[in-house]
Amino acid sequence: MTHTYSQFDTELQRLRSATIAMAELALRQVERAVDAIVTEDPARIAQVLADEKEVNRMHLETDLLCNRMIAKMQPIAADLREILAALHMNNDLERVGDEAKKIAKKARDLGPRPLPIGTARIEQMAGLACEMLRLAIDAYRRQDADAARALIGRDDEVDDLRDELTRELVSVMADAPGGISQGLALIFVVQSLERVGDHATNLAESVLLAVEGSREKPAKVKAGG
Repeated sequence: MTHTYSQFDTELQRLRSATIAMAELALRQVERAVDAIVTEDPARIAQVLADEKEVNRMHLETDLLCNRMIAKMQPIAADLREILAALHMNNDLERVGDEAKKIAKKARDLGPRPLPIGTARIEQMAGLACEMLRLAIDAYRRQDADAARALIGRDDEVDDLRDELTRELVSVMADAPGGISQGLALIFVVQSLERVGDHATNLAESVLLAVEGSREKPAKVKAGG
């Protein structure tokens, strides 16, 4: 059965709204999880863990909606492309929620302060990753391929902070073995934030798939190359 444009447009708007709602919730999860590290607020941790269940529910609902649209409406070309892009985004957003949950759990495990290092650069890294998510969400909302393309490759700064923080934490743990537990927890936090940046890049690539039919990859230049 082929679809009418009015039927498809209605379902497509529903799909876009669901994807944006899930993206905004996943973004809030990351922000709250990092805030829990800074403020030591157990309520923030509890909220992130509760939101994870909602993200998982939205993930399943959006997946079902995409598959139902494909099966019942038999979209082709640009219509099918946008549904496939939403499926890609749905998976990335669910994984962003997973990373937020991991950060929240590490915030719970950090124990008494002070921490082995200050939180300023972790907050900076989180800010960069979350800004990438915001820009990807906005590019999808506006179906803006140029904005999505500009975002691809911006995770280099997030990667650099990951490397810098990991090196410092390893050095601190070597000098002060009593801080190994906290140091390892923060390394896991840093790794999760780097993955959030990766997923934001994937979201931008999915916007390009929806709008232009391609998933661009950033050109990586090797050191010394």
